[in-house]
Amino acid sequence: MIDLAFVKRLIETVESSDIDTLEISRWGTKIRISKNPAVIGGETVNLAALGGTSAGTNTAGSLTNSASNAPAAPVAGTNAAVDTNLTEVVSPMVGTFYRAPAPDADPYVQIGDHVSKGQTLCILEAMKLMNELEAETDGAIKEVCVDNAEPVEYGQILFRILPD
Repeated sequence: MIDLAFVKRLIETVESSDIDTLEISRWGTKIRISKNPAVIGGETVNLAALGGTSAGTNTAGSLTNSASNAPAAPVAGTNAAVDTNLTEVVSPMVGTFYRAPAPDADPYVQIGDHVSKGQTLCILEAMKLMNELEAETDGAIKEVCVDNAEPVEYGQILFRILPD
């Protein structure tokens, strides 16, 4: 269980300092506090909303905002309003995200491309093994949520697809 008073003190410490981001692991729970909106464990977290709400952990052990009435902060580089009809493709593992099979090759998919179930979307490298991630539905790529060669966490959103 996360001590909400402890989390509030951490937030106040970050806000009153020159620190941009603070990450702490305690007893199997990971807490990340950032002055900028962030995606943590695949969920957008509005840290300012924690003041009057309860907090919990998701299955990845990251801090999540559990208040249903608190709006989530938009993620930098994405549209503020996320289409609820979109299917989110999440990372099944911790690793490195690659959009193409080789550094000089074209990406597997681009925004606007139509994909079919089973089509390769990207590669996730974990422990020097290259794992192809395939589409689980037919549809159009509406958003690529991760930059090429960026590390990703389990459950982190990689793509948003508008199903057919």
